[in-house]
Amino acid sequence: MTRKKAHSMAGLPWIAAMAFFMQALDATILNTALPAIAHSLNRSPLAMQSAIISYTLTVAMLIPVSGWLADRFGTRRIFMLAVSLFTLGSLACALSSSLLELVIFRVIQGIGGAMMMPVARLALLRAYPRSELLPVLNFVTMPGLVGPILGPVLGGVLVTWATWHWIFLINIPIGIAGLIYARKYMPNFTTPRRGFDMSGFLLFGLSLVLFSSGMELLGEKIVTTWIALAIVFASIILLLSYIRHARHHPTPLIALPIFKTRTFSVGIAGNLATRLGTGCIPFLMPLMLQVGFGYPALIAGCMMAPTAVGSIIAKSTVTRVLRTLGYRRTLIGITVFIGLMIAQFSLQSPAMPIWMLLLPLFILGMAMSTQFTSMNTITLADLTDENASSGNSLLAVTQQLSISLGVAISAAVLRFYEGFENANTIEQFHYTFITMGAITVVSALTFMLLKPKDGRNLIKERHKH
Repeated sequence: MTRKKAHSMAGLPWIAAMAFFMQALDATILNTALPAIAHSLNRSPLAMQSAIISYTLTVAMLIPVSGWLADRFGTRRIFMLAVSLFTLGSLACALSSSLLELVIFRVIQGIGGAMMMPVARLALLRAYPRSELLPVLNFVTMPGLVGPILGPVLGGVLVTWATWHWIFLINIPIGIAGLIYARKYMPNFTTPRRGFDMSGFLLFGLSLVLFSSGMELLGEKIVTTWIALAIVFASIILLLSYIRHARHHPTPLIALPIFKTRTFSVGIAGNLATRLGTGCIPFLMPLMLQVGFGYPALIAGCMMAPTAVGSIIAKSTVTRVLRTLGYRRTLIGITVFIGLMIAQFSLQSPAMPIWMLLLPLFILGMAMSTQFTSMNTITLADLTDENASSGNSLLAVTQQLSISLGVAISAAVLRFYEGFENANTIEQFHYTFITMGAITVVSALTFMLLKPKDGRNLIKERHKH
């Protein structure tokens, strides 16, 4: 029995890694392809934003439900349902003949996407003891780092040499492989039944949707700034209402006592604060290379590849770094370093040789990879089996939100500098990089709240084995 269990567990990290990759790739692959899709559907490229927003909003709204569904119906069942919806949604997107159809099918894809990654990570949390979690989560987050960077490159390649339909068709073989693997290797963990907190879901879900929409609108300049800010303000009021509701509900969607776990609270706060800076890179960098330096889209997309290579290479050293320095020193140090790396992009100019642009992107990839792995594992380190599913859902929500936050805030900062009469386009980008770097350096203060011994159960016990 134990041997069979060990065999079946071996496939679990691969399933989670694949889910993470599909979800992360899909969030960004459309960006480069929007003009081509717009041309094919006879719409203006600006009207195409709805195809991206419909997906991100669906994911944001439904992530909190994924934990409850997996607890109630079992991790394998819900995961297979999620992959099926995602794959069928992808096929339908490829067959769309109008923007409305594309948006509807993106929502179906988003329903699958919202459940895939959190459910796979929840299965890992239940399957592995905490002392074995670091290498497993380290392996699983790698595709999640590579996906968003590979997305624009792959999007550019497929649009240039094939057609935009392949952006969606590429998910189908991965999805089918995922279903076959999940049937064979995914354990079907359930927990004792608890009622579904419908009003909590509506308050929390709507708050997320309004927050994401408000941030998108701030960055996109579709409406005046005060309307976008009003939407963000409404989302905060809904969130406060959820907190009030959760205090009095017997089984709330996300239980509040979980925040008494210090490592979890610091991890969530750190995730939100530090990703503002790192989240802006995949957005600002290709933009500066195209608009400021005059590179073609495909080259600008490919320039992000060193970041992905750096992330993969750094994976092998994360555990060693954490053993030597501990979580607190690693996270404070690496976050300050990332802030300085983002700020140094302000020194770049079109006259520079290409390797001087690629090297910092490679180093930044290594640093971001170390930071993400440390941050995610410390967040989940001290959760119990009872609160694992809400803690895991909250981490997924935070990561989803911080991506749109990073883009929206850097877009707003860039727009602020566009108002400077005496600054040219490249200087406006330079000022934006300096500002985002400074925000990242300040965000390192969050990790001061960790204690030197925090996370020791993740790195020490492994030695005994």
